[in-house]
Amino acid sequence: MKCKILHESKNRMRVHLFRKYMTCGEADKVEYFLLGLPYVSNVKVRERTSDATIIYDSGKRQELIKELSEFSLKDTEVAVPDHTARELTHNYQDRMFYLVARRVVTRAVFPVSIRNIITAVKAVPYILEGLRSLARRKLTVSVLDASSITVSMLRRDADTAGNVIFLLGVGDLMDEWTRKKSVADLASAMALNIDKVWKVDVNGEEKLVDINRIRPEDTIIVRTGNMIPLDGLVADGVAEINQASITGESLPVHKEPGGYVYAGTVLEEGEIRITVKKNVGSGQYDRIARMIEESEKLKSAAEENAFRMADKLVPYTFGATALTYLLTRNATRATSILMVDFCCALKLSIPIAVLSAMREASQHHISVKGGKFLEKIAEADTIVFDKTGTLTYACPTVKDLITFDGSDKNEMLRLAACLEEHYPHSVANAVVKAAEEKGLVHEEKHSRVEYVVAHGIASSIDGEKVVIGSYHFVFEDEGCVISDEEREKFENLSDAYSHLYMAIGGRVKAAIMIDDPVKKEAKEVVKKLQALGLKVVMLTGDSSRVAKRVARELEVDEVKAQVLPEDKAAFIEEEHAAGRTCIMIGDGVNDSPALSVADAGIAINSGAAIAREVADIMISEDNLNSLVILRQLGTELKKRMKGNYQKIVGFNAGLILLGATGILQPTMTALLHNGSTIVISMRSMTDLLEQ
Repeated sequence: MKCKILHESKNRMRVHLFRKYMTCGEADKVEYFLLGLPYVSNVKVRERTSDATIIYDSGKRQELIKELSEFSLKDTEVAVPDHTARELTHNYQDRMFYLVARRVVTRAVFPVSIRNIITAVKAVPYILEGLRSLARRKLTVSVLDASSITVSMLRRDADTAGNVIFLLGVGDLMDEWTRKKSVADLASAMALNIDKVWKVDVNGEEKLVDINRIRPEDTIIVRTGNMIPLDGLVADGVAEINQASITGESLPVHKEPGGYVYAGTVLEEGEIRITVKKNVGSGQYDRIARMIEESEKLKSAAEENAFRMADKLVPYTFGATALTYLLTRNATRATSILMVDFCCALKLSIPIAVLSAMREASQHHISVKGGKFLEKIAEADTIVFDKTGTLTYACPTVKDLITFDGSDKNEMLRLAACLEEHYPHSVANAVVKAAEEKGLVHEEKHSRVEYVVAHGIASSIDGEKVVIGSYHFVFEDEGCVISDEEREKFENLSDAYSHLYMAIGGRVKAAIMIDDPVKKEAKEVVKKLQALGLKVVMLTGDSSRVAKRVARELEVDEVKAQVLPEDKAAFIEEEHAAGRTCIMIGDGVNDSPALSVADAGIAINSGAAIAREVADIMISEDNLNSLVILRQLGTELKKRMKGNYQKIVGFNAGLILLGATGILQPTMTALLHNGSTIVISMRSMTDLLEQ
């Protein structure tokens, strides 16, 4: 594409694309093409001027120029999400321009008599809305608007009525624009917050690639327990898919070749290859936007209080209007007060502050499903951690295998891998990988494998029952024993590792030593959370020895070992009974009950799909510092909402006083009221935390 470099510095280039005018779609295509280049970090394309500002790796200047010269709006294939904020912003800018332009032209061209007729016609919808509110026996802001316009018309002051209608139109448009932009920014951030997928190349080989590199008609593979990342058609395989988040169906839906699957749904059983039909974020956008809109049901207590207070203040505004008229007999002063209401500012700025906080959280790879949960994070007294995959790394390794009763080490590892490969889990994957590294090929000699959540696996081979799992499962539930001759060896197993036991025919034959190292940032995060006023508790199904070792290393406040999924949920219920607000963080199927009952359930985004579905918040596995950021965001959000409330009530009360004393005319109070609403709302869209 032909373009000209207008300005450049060390790692910044501004270019002009030789087109008289670019559509929003074309501008998005240029922007996403440039963002797709690995050495480009940021791009801003202006469709009205056809300019693009590019931030890039300064050592890649020639490569960037080459890509720009070869780019074609017509022929270059670029993956652009179906929804971007550009078209929304462009649309509202045009609507605002035409609204102002019509007002200017009307006042400049039409005579007074025609302007009065236009004002009367425009006043009808406001008056009817006010009457409908009164018919429902409610005093709302629509009654205030209708009253101010009606009083002005009755006083034959059409100019004031026209100004009020114009300012109300500007305010409504700005309110709508601000809210929709907040939702769009948040939905885009959440929809595009995806990592990597398994892509099947032309040779049939699987490769783990960045999801932003996936194009329509590419083939990806999804297996049991994983979330479907992109919309598409099933090309091969059959599966049972949980589509509750899309359709609300409670039972899994059977899918086979030709069936359509949706991004964000969970593959509960089976394995399928999917031919991608929608770009990154496109399939998820509408679902996430709908979720955000539906999160009205998840309003924080502060939001609900502000809404109730806004409605309660309307009668007081009427009271001040009536009192002013009775004392002064001045209709202009009374009308000035009618121009002021607390409702708009409170009902716009508070939700926008919440949406903005959710958007800011997404910038830190944190997905929050509602303002209620950010408030709970701020109020929490206790935070409960699962251990494996949460406080420890999600990629454990097999360090050793200790055998009993003369069992062959390689044969025991072979059998363990044969069983574990059927139910992917971080520990199971470690066992399978250890067998692969030793070149141990395992044949399917066992019968049907049964998976017991949070316990282990049971099957049979050559007529003997085989179990593999935790101490509780193998020794207590299954009643397996260790021979007296091997007791000393068993009791001297290193507590530096987690233990996975395997028994055949009721006798323990092997103990697999799993190295499950603590995340490097875990201790620092625990200290920070404690400094922020949280009691830190660790609940794990692992042995007491391992749990106590990890607890000592991290210096947590409380630890419980060998707990079942229902025990974790019961602990949280006990915290609730004691009057404490409790949040839970975990990554496995066994954490789902606790995530459900917690005031705010937090899942690791690389964990089990069901845990992510149940959780209220998701964080990245890469850094537990997200929890500290969450706490800080929640705290700062509460401060901002309280500050907004104080500013709105204080400023509008001042406007009422100035209107009552005759210092401000109705048009000016309307202008200042709407202006303050927009200013506070725009301020609410800014980040809460310093970068």
